[in-house]
Amino acid sequence: MFPSVGTASQETFKNHDYQKTFGDRFLDFAKAVISNAETRHHLLATYARWRSILPPSYHPSPALAKTIRFHDRSSPLTLGTPILLAAGGNKYAEALPDFAQLGFGGIAVGSATRNPWQGNPHRPRVLLIPNDRAMQNSMGLNNAGIDRIAREVDRNLVRCHKRKMTLGISVADTPGVVDEDQMLAEVEATFRRAYAAADYVELNLSCPNTGTARLDTNVELLGRIVNHVMDVRKTLAPRKAVLVKLSPDMNLKTLEEVLQVCADAGVSGLVLFNTFPGDRSRFLHMETPMEKLSPLTKAGGLGGISGRILYQNTLPAVRFIRKQLPHMALFASGGIDHGAKVLDLLEAGADAVQVYTVLAYRWNAVIKMNRELIQAMKSHSVASLDGYAPWRTNV
Repeated sequence: MFPSVGTASQETFKNHDYQKTFGDRFLDFAKAVISNAETRHHLLATYARWRSILPPSYHPSPALAKTIRFHDRSSPLTLGTPILLAAGGNKYAEALPDFAQLGFGGIAVGSATRNPWQGNPHRPRVLLIPNDRAMQNSMGLNNAGIDRIAREVDRNLVRCHKRKMTLGISVADTPGVVDEDQMLAEVEATFRRAYAAADYVELNLSCPNTGTARLDTNVELLGRIVNHVMDVRKTLAPRKAVLVKLSPDMNLKTLEEVLQVCADAGVSGLVLFNTFPGDRSRFLHMETPMEKLSPLTKAGGLGGISGRILYQNTLPAVRFIRKQLPHMALFASGGIDHGAKVLDLLEAGADAVQVYTVLAYRWNAVIKMNRELIQAMKSHSVASLDGYAPWRTNV
Protein backbone atom coordinates (compact mmCIF):
# COMPACT_ATOMS: atom_id res chain seq x y z
CA MET A 1 0.00 0.00 0.00
CA PHE A 2 1.26 3.45 -0.84
CA PRO A 3 2.58 4.89 2.44
CA SER A 4 0.54 8.10 2.31
CA VAL A 5 -2.85 6.39 2.60
CA GLY A 6 -4.71 7.83 5.54
CA THR A 7 -1.75 9.90 6.70
CA ALA A 8 -1.73 13.00 4.48
CA SER A 9 -1.28 16.17 6.50
CA GLN A 10 -3.35 19.33 6.16
CA GLU A 11 -0.28 21.10 4.74
CA THR A 12 -0.05 18.69 1.81
CA PHE A 13 -3.67 17.62 1.43
CA LYS A 14 -6.82 19.71 1.09
CA ASN A 15 -9.97 17.73 0.39
CA HIS A 16 -11.93 20.58 -1.22
CA ASP A 17 -15.64 20.31 -0.47
CA TYR A 18 -18.77 21.52 -2.22
CA GLN A 19 -22.23 22.64 -1.18
CA LYS A 20 -25.25 20.64 -2.27
CA THR A 21 -27.37 22.31 -4.94
CA PHE A 22 -30.99 21.79 -5.94
CA GLY A 23 -29.73 19.48 -8.69
CA ASP A 24 -27.85 17.37 -6.16
CA ARG A 25 -31.02 17.03 -4.09
CA PHE A 26 -32.91 16.01 -7.21
CA LEU A 27 -30.22 13.38 -7.78
CA ASP A 28 -30.76 12.12 -4.22
CA PHE A 29 -34.48 11.84 -5.01
CA ALA A 30 -33.74 9.96 -8.23
CA LYS A 31 -31.51 7.53 -6.32
CA ALA A 32 -34.35 6.88 -3.88
CA VAL A 33 -36.77 6.19 -6.74
CA ILE A 34 -34.30 4.06 -8.74
CA SER A 35 -32.64 2.23 -5.90
CA ASN A 36 -30.54 -0.15 -8.02
CA ALA A 37 -27.15 1.49 -8.59
CA GLU A 38 -26.38 -0.63 -11.64
CA THR A 39 -29.64 0.41 -13.28
CA ARG A 40 -28.74 4.05 -12.67
CA HIS A 41 -25.34 3.39 -14.20
CA HIS A 42 -27.00 2.18 -17.40
CA LEU A 43 -29.05 5.39 -17.55
CA LEU A 44 -25.94 7.57 -17.75
CA ALA A 45 -25.63 7.21 -21.53
CA THR A 46 -29.36 7.90 -21.89
CA TYR A 47 -28.96 11.10 -19.90
CA ALA A 48 -25.98 12.10 -22.07
CA ARG A 49 -28.15 11.68 -25.18
CA TRP A 50 -30.91 13.87 -23.73
CA ARG A 51 -28.42 16.44 -22.47
CA SER A 52 -27.04 16.79 -26.00
CA ILE A 53 -30.52 17.56 -27.36
CA LEU A 54 -31.92 19.86 -24.69
CA PRO A 55 -30.74 23.47 -24.38
CA PRO A 56 -28.57 25.08 -23.30
CA SER A 57 -25.61 23.62 -25.16
CA TYR A 58 -22.49 23.34 -23.00
CA HIS A 59 -19.10 24.58 -24.15
CA PRO A 60 -16.16 24.54 -21.71
CA SER A 61 -14.03 27.65 -21.38
CA PRO A 62 -11.15 27.76 -23.92
CA ALA A 63 -8.86 28.29 -20.91
CA LEU A 64 -9.42 24.63 -19.97
CA ALA A 65 -8.19 23.27 -23.31
CA LYS A 66 -5.05 21.19 -23.01
CA THR A 67 -2.76 19.22 -25.30
CA ILE A 68 -0.95 16.28 -23.73
CA ARG A 69 2.41 15.54 -25.34
CA PHE A 70 4.26 12.32 -24.59
CA HIS A 71 7.95 11.70 -23.96
CA ASP A 72 7.96 8.80 -26.45
CA ARG A 73 6.63 11.01 -29.27
CA SER A 74 3.24 9.33 -29.34
CA SER A 75 0.49 11.29 -31.05
CA PRO A 76 -0.60 14.13 -28.73
CA LEU A 77 -4.06 14.15 -27.15
CA THR A 78 -6.17 17.30 -27.45
CA LEU A 79 -8.72 17.84 -24.68
CA GLY A 80 -11.35 20.53 -24.27
CA THR A 81 -10.96 20.05 -20.52
CA PRO A 82 -8.51 17.87 -18.54
CA ILE A 83 -11.37 15.88 -16.94
CA LEU A 84 -11.99 12.48 -18.55
CA LEU A 85 -14.53 9.77 -17.79
CA ALA A 86 -12.67 6.87 -16.18
CA ALA A 87 -12.87 3.32 -17.48
CA GLY A 88 -15.99 1.66 -16.14
CA GLY A 89 -18.13 4.74 -16.73
CA ASN A 90 -18.94 3.83 -20.32
CA LYS A 91 -18.37 0.11 -20.66
CA TYR A 92 -20.28 -0.40 -23.91
CA ALA A 93 -19.15 2.64 -25.96
CA GLU A 94 -22.61 4.20 -25.89
CA ALA A 95 -23.48 7.77 -26.95
CA LEU A 96 -19.81 8.71 -27.00
CA PRO A 97 -19.99 12.21 -28.58
CA ASP A 98 -22.87 13.17 -26.27
CA PHE A 99 -20.64 12.97 -23.21
CA ALA A 100 -19.13 16.29 -24.29
CA GLN A 101 -22.39 17.86 -23.12
CA LEU A 102 -21.73 16.43 -19.65
CA GLY A 103 -18.48 18.41 -19.56
CA PHE A 104 -15.93 15.70 -20.36
CA GLY A 105 -12.73 16.21 -22.33
CA GLY A 106 -12.40 12.51 -23.08
CA ILE A 107 -13.47 8.97 -22.23
CA ALA A 108 -11.55 5.83 -21.36
CA VAL A 109 -14.01 3.36 -22.90
CA GLY A 110 -14.35 -0.13 -21.44
CA SER A 111 -12.50 -1.94 -20.00
CA ALA A 112 -12.66 -4.25 -23.01
CA THR A 113 -11.76 -7.94 -23.15
CA ARG A 114 -11.15 -10.10 -26.21
CA ASN A 115 -14.73 -11.42 -26.20
CA PRO A 116 -17.97 -10.16 -24.62
CA TRP A 117 -18.01 -10.77 -20.89
CA GLN A 118 -20.98 -10.74 -18.52
CA GLY A 119 -19.02 -9.93 -15.40
CA ASN A 120 -19.69 -11.29 -11.94
CA PRO A 121 -23.05 -13.11 -11.62
CA HIS A 122 -23.68 -11.99 -8.04
CA ARG A 123 -26.30 -9.29 -7.43
CA PRO A 124 -26.06 -6.59 -6.33
CA ARG A 125 -22.59 -5.87 -7.62
CA VAL A 126 -22.66 -2.07 -7.16
CA LEU A 127 -23.55 -0.20 -3.96
CA LEU A 128 -23.11 3.37 -2.79
CA ILE A 129 -21.51 4.25 0.55
CA PRO A 130 -23.23 7.61 1.19
CA ASN A 131 -21.46 8.54 4.44
CA ASP A 132 -18.15 8.49 2.57
CA ARG A 133 -19.48 9.65 -0.81
CA ALA A 134 -17.97 6.45 -2.13
CA MET A 135 -18.94 3.47 -4.24
CA GLN A 136 -18.38 -0.23 -3.79
CA ASN A 137 -18.35 -2.30 -6.98
CA SER A 138 -17.61 -5.81 -8.13
CA MET A 139 -18.83 -5.61 -11.71
CA GLY A 140 -16.14 -7.98 -12.93
CA LEU A 141 -15.26 -6.30 -16.24
CA ASN A 142 -18.62 -6.79 -17.94
CA ASN A 143 -18.32 -5.43 -21.48
CA ALA A 144 -19.37 -5.93 -25.09
CA GLY A 145 -16.01 -7.28 -26.24
CA ILE A 146 -13.29 -5.43 -28.10
CA ASP A 147 -14.75 -5.86 -31.60
CA ARG A 148 -17.97 -4.00 -30.82
CA ILE A 149 -16.26 -1.42 -28.61
CA ALA A 150 -13.56 -0.67 -31.17
CA ARG A 151 -16.18 -0.41 -33.91
CA GLU A 152 -18.15 2.18 -31.92
CA VAL A 153 -15.02 4.15 -31.01
CA ASP A 154 -13.85 4.21 -34.62
CA ARG A 155 -17.32 5.25 -35.83
CA ASN A 156 -17.55 8.15 -33.38
CA LEU A 157 -13.94 9.34 -33.23
CA VAL A 158 -14.23 12.26 -35.65
CA ARG A 159 -17.44 13.51 -34.01
CA CYS A 160 -15.75 13.37 -30.61
CA HIS A 161 -12.73 15.28 -31.90
CA LYS A 162 -15.03 18.00 -33.24
CA ARG A 163 -16.41 18.29 -29.71
CA LYS A 164 -12.88 18.49 -28.29
CA MET A 165 -12.97 15.02 -26.76
CA THR A 166 -10.36 12.30 -26.95
CA LEU A 167 -11.25 8.60 -26.88
CA GLY A 168 -9.13 5.88 -25.32
CA ILE A 169 -9.89 2.20 -24.89
CA SER A 170 -9.05 0.40 -21.66
CA VAL A 171 -7.83 -3.13 -22.38
CA ALA A 172 -8.01 -5.93 -19.79
CA ASP A 173 -7.03 -9.56 -19.63
CA THR A 174 -9.90 -12.03 -19.84
CA PRO A 175 -11.10 -12.98 -16.33
CA GLY A 176 -10.40 -16.58 -15.44
CA VAL A 177 -7.54 -17.08 -17.89
CA VAL A 178 -4.52 -18.26 -15.89
CA ASP A 179 -2.32 -19.74 -18.62
CA GLU A 180 0.26 -17.02 -19.25
CA ASP A 181 0.71 -17.71 -22.96
CA GLN A 182 -3.05 -17.65 -23.57
CA MET A 183 -3.34 -14.49 -21.49
CA LEU A 184 -0.59 -12.84 -23.51
CA ALA A 185 -2.23 -13.82 -26.80
CA GLU A 186 -5.63 -12.46 -25.73
CA VAL A 187 -4.20 -9.20 -24.43
CA GLU A 188 -2.27 -8.76 -27.69
CA ALA A 189 -5.36 -9.38 -29.83
CA THR A 190 -7.42 -6.96 -27.76
CA PHE A 191 -4.65 -4.38 -27.78
CA ARG A 192 -4.23 -4.50 -31.56
CA ARG A 193 -7.94 -3.92 -32.13
CA ALA A 194 -8.08 -1.10 -29.57
CA TYR A 195 -4.93 0.54 -30.94
CA ALA A 196 -6.36 0.67 -34.46
CA ALA A 197 -9.52 2.46 -33.30
CA ALA A 198 -8.72 4.76 -30.37
CA ASP A 199 -6.56 7.81 -29.72
CA TYR A 200 -4.72 5.96 -26.95
CA VAL A 201 -4.84 2.65 -25.08
CA GLU A 202 -4.90 1.90 -21.35
CA LEU A 203 -3.70 -1.44 -20.03
CA ASN A 204 -5.92 -2.32 -17.09
CA LEU A 205 -3.84 -4.93 -15.29
CA SER A 206 -5.03 -4.01 -11.80
CA CYS A 207 -8.75 -4.76 -11.61
CA PRO A 208 -9.62 -6.25 -8.17
CA ASN A 209 -12.92 -7.76 -9.37
CA THR A 210 -12.05 -10.55 -11.79
CA GLY A 211 -11.85 -13.46 -9.36
CA THR A 212 -8.18 -13.99 -10.24
CA ALA A 213 -5.02 -12.32 -8.98
CA ARG A 214 -4.30 -8.78 -10.12
CA LEU A 215 -1.45 -8.68 -12.58
CA ASP A 216 0.20 -5.64 -11.01
CA THR A 217 1.01 -7.72 -7.92
CA ASN A 218 2.99 -10.17 -10.06
CA VAL A 219 5.81 -7.94 -11.23
CA GLU A 220 7.42 -10.59 -13.44
CA LEU A 221 4.18 -11.33 -15.31
CA LEU A 222 3.32 -7.64 -15.49
CA GLY A 223 6.70 -6.99 -17.07
CA ARG A 224 6.20 -9.77 -19.59
CA ILE A 225 2.82 -8.40 -20.68
CA VAL A 226 3.84 -4.74 -20.79
CA ASN A 227 7.04 -5.46 -22.70
CA HIS A 228 5.18 -7.67 -25.17
CA VAL A 229 2.56 -4.98 -25.78
CA MET A 230 5.22 -2.33 -26.30
CA ASP A 231 7.03 -4.63 -28.75
CA VAL A 232 3.76 -5.01 -30.66
CA ARG A 233 3.35 -1.23 -30.71
CA LYS A 234 6.70 -0.89 -32.51
CA THR A 235 5.13 -2.68 -35.49
CA LEU A 236 2.11 -0.35 -35.65
CA ALA A 237 1.61 3.15 -37.00
CA PRO A 238 0.99 5.89 -36.18
CA ARG A 239 2.57 5.80 -32.73
CA LYS A 240 -0.15 6.14 -30.08
CA ALA A 241 0.15 6.47 -26.33
CA VAL A 242 -0.01 3.36 -24.15
CA LEU A 243 -0.81 3.91 -20.47
CA VAL A 244 -0.66 1.35 -17.66
CA LYS A 245 -3.30 1.54 -14.92
CA LEU A 246 -2.07 0.70 -11.41
CA SER A 247 -3.71 -0.18 -8.11
CA PRO A 248 -3.50 2.20 -5.10
CA ASP A 249 -2.72 -0.43 -2.48
CA MET A 250 0.76 -1.61 -3.49
CA ASN A 251 3.51 -1.44 -0.90
CA LEU A 252 6.35 0.92 -1.68
CA LYS A 253 8.75 -1.84 -2.78
CA THR A 254 6.27 -3.31 -5.25
CA LEU A 255 5.30 0.13 -6.50
CA GLU A 256 8.92 1.03 -7.22
CA GLU A 257 9.44 -2.28 -9.03
CA VAL A 258 6.33 -1.70 -11.15
CA LEU A 259 7.39 1.85 -11.97
CA GLN A 260 10.78 0.54 -13.09
CA VAL A 261 9.15 -2.11 -15.28
CA CYS A 262 6.96 0.52 -16.95
CA ALA A 263 9.86 2.92 -17.43
CA ASP A 264 12.14 0.22 -18.88
CA ALA A 265 9.38 -0.92 -21.25
CA GLY A 266 8.95 2.63 -22.52
CA VAL A 267 5.26 3.09 -21.76
CA SER A 268 3.83 6.53 -22.49
CA GLY A 269 2.24 7.05 -19.11
CA LEU A 270 0.40 5.75 -16.06
CA VAL A 271 -3.15 5.96 -14.72
CA LEU A 272 -3.11 6.48 -10.94
CA PHE A 273 -5.19 4.56 -9.81
CA ASN A 274 -7.77 1.78 -10.04
CA THR A 275 -10.30 1.15 -7.25
CA PHE A 276 -9.03 0.30 -3.76
CA PRO A 277 -9.60 -3.37 -2.79
CA GLY A 278 -12.53 -3.46 -0.38
CA ASP A 279 -11.00 -6.18 1.77
CA ARG A 280 -8.22 -3.70 2.64
CA SER A 281 -10.48 -0.70 3.14
CA ARG A 282 -9.64 -0.49 6.86
CA PHE A 283 -6.54 1.40 5.74
CA LEU A 284 -8.72 4.16 4.28
CA HIS A 285 -10.16 5.22 7.66
CA MET A 286 -13.64 5.49 6.21
CA GLU A 287 -16.61 6.60 8.29
CA THR A 288 -18.21 3.32 7.24
CA PRO A 289 -16.11 0.52 8.80
CA MET A 290 -15.11 -2.40 6.61
CA GLU A 291 -17.27 -4.73 8.71
CA LYS A 292 -20.36 -2.77 7.62
CA LEU A 293 -19.69 -3.16 3.88
CA SER A 294 -21.94 -5.62 2.05
CA PRO A 295 -20.44 -8.63 0.26
CA LEU A 296 -20.66 -8.31 -3.52
CA THR A 297 -19.56 -11.81 -4.50
CA LYS A 298 -20.73 -15.30 -3.63
CA ALA A 299 -17.47 -15.83 -1.75
CA GLY A 300 -18.05 -12.71 0.34
CA GLY A 301 -15.69 -10.39 -1.55
CA LEU A 302 -16.14 -6.66 -1.03
CA GLY A 303 -15.14 -5.54 -4.53
CA GLY A 304 -13.33 -2.26 -5.05
CA ILE A 305 -13.84 1.10 -3.34
CA SER A 306 -13.90 4.37 -5.26
CA GLY A 307 -14.90 7.90 -4.36
CA ARG A 308 -13.95 10.87 -2.22
CA ILE A 309 -12.00 8.90 0.40
CA LEU A 310 -9.33 7.90 -2.15
CA TYR A 311 -8.13 11.45 -2.76
CA GLN A 312 -6.02 11.22 0.40
CA ASN A 313 -3.90 8.73 -1.54
CA THR A 314 -4.12 10.15 -5.06
CA LEU A 315 -2.53 13.55 -4.50
CA PRO A 316 0.56 12.35 -2.53
CA ALA A 317 1.01 9.50 -4.99
CA VAL A 318 1.04 11.86 -7.97
CA ARG A 319 3.68 13.99 -6.25
CA PHE A 320 5.80 10.96 -5.39
CA ILE A 321 5.60 9.29 -8.80
CA ARG A 322 6.15 12.55 -10.66
CA LYS A 323 9.50 12.89 -8.88
CA GLN A 324 10.40 9.31 -9.80
CA LEU A 325 9.30 9.63 -13.44
CA PRO A 326 9.54 13.28 -14.47
CA HIS A 327 8.97 12.65 -18.18
CA MET A 328 6.10 10.16 -18.08
CA ALA A 329 2.47 11.24 -18.55
CA LEU A 330 0.29 10.78 -15.46
CA PHE A 331 -3.50 10.56 -15.42
CA ALA A 332 -4.80 10.90 -11.84
CA SER A 333 -7.92 9.04 -10.74
CA GLY A 334 -9.38 8.56 -7.27
CA GLY A 335 -11.51 10.82 -5.09
CA ILE A 336 -11.61 13.75 -7.51
CA ASP A 337 -14.96 15.45 -6.91
CA HIS A 338 -14.14 19.18 -7.04
CA GLY A 339 -12.55 21.39 -9.69
CA ALA A 340 -9.97 22.79 -7.25
CA LYS A 341 -8.65 19.23 -6.79
CA VAL A 342 -8.04 19.08 -10.52
CA LEU A 343 -5.78 22.13 -10.35
CA ASP A 344 -4.01 20.74 -7.26
CA LEU A 345 -3.29 17.53 -9.16
CA LEU A 346 -2.08 19.37 -12.26
CA GLU A 347 0.25 21.39 -10.03
CA ALA A 348 1.47 18.17 -8.38
CA GLY A 349 2.36 16.58 -11.71
CA ALA A 350 -0.76 15.11 -13.32
CA ASP A 351 -1.41 15.75 -17.01
CA ALA A 352 -5.14 15.00 -16.77
CA VAL A 353 -7.63 13.43 -14.38
CA GLN A 354 -10.28 10.74 -14.64
CA VAL A 355 -13.52 10.65 -12.66
CA TYR A 356 -16.58 8.47 -12.29
CA THR A 357 -17.97 8.06 -8.76
CA VAL A 358 -18.66 11.79 -8.39
CA LEU A 359 -21.43 11.38 -10.99
CA ALA A 360 -23.39 9.45 -8.37
CA TYR A 361 -23.26 12.35 -5.91
CA ARG A 362 -23.26 15.60 -7.92
CA TRP A 363 -25.79 16.55 -10.59
CA ASN A 364 -23.97 17.62 -13.77
CA ALA A 365 -20.82 16.98 -11.77
CA VAL A 366 -18.20 17.62 -14.44
CA ILE A 367 -19.78 20.85 -15.66
CA LYS A 368 -19.66 22.09 -12.07
CA MET A 369 -16.08 20.88 -11.69
CA ASN A 370 -15.04 22.72 -14.85
CA ARG A 371 -16.48 25.93 -13.38
CA GLU A 372 -14.72 25.31 -10.07
CA LEU A 373 -11.51 24.67 -11.97
CA ILE A 374 -11.83 28.05 -13.70
CA GLN A 375 -12.32 29.74 -10.32
CA ALA A 376 -9.28 27.95 -8.89
CA MET A 377 -7.24 29.02 -11.91
CA LYS A 378 -8.25 32.64 -11.37
CA SER A 379 -7.26 32.51 -7.71
CA HIS A 380 -3.86 31.09 -8.73
CA SER A 381 -3.44 33.57 -11.62
CA VAL A 382 -3.44 30.75 -14.18
CA ALA A 383 -4.70 32.05 -17.52
CA SER A 384 -4.65 28.75 -19.43
CA LEU A 385 -4.01 25.07 -18.76
CA ASP A 386 -2.24 24.40 -22.04
CA GLY A 387 1.41 23.94 -21.18
CA TYR A 388 0.69 24.49 -17.47
CA ALA A 389 3.17 22.34 -15.51
CA PRO A 390 4.55 24.17 -12.46
CA TRP A 391 5.86 20.87 -11.07
CA ARG A 392 8.66 20.96 -13.66
CA THR A 393 10.55 23.44 -11.47
CA ASN A 394 10.56 20.92 -8.61
CA VAL A 395 11.94 17.81 -10.35
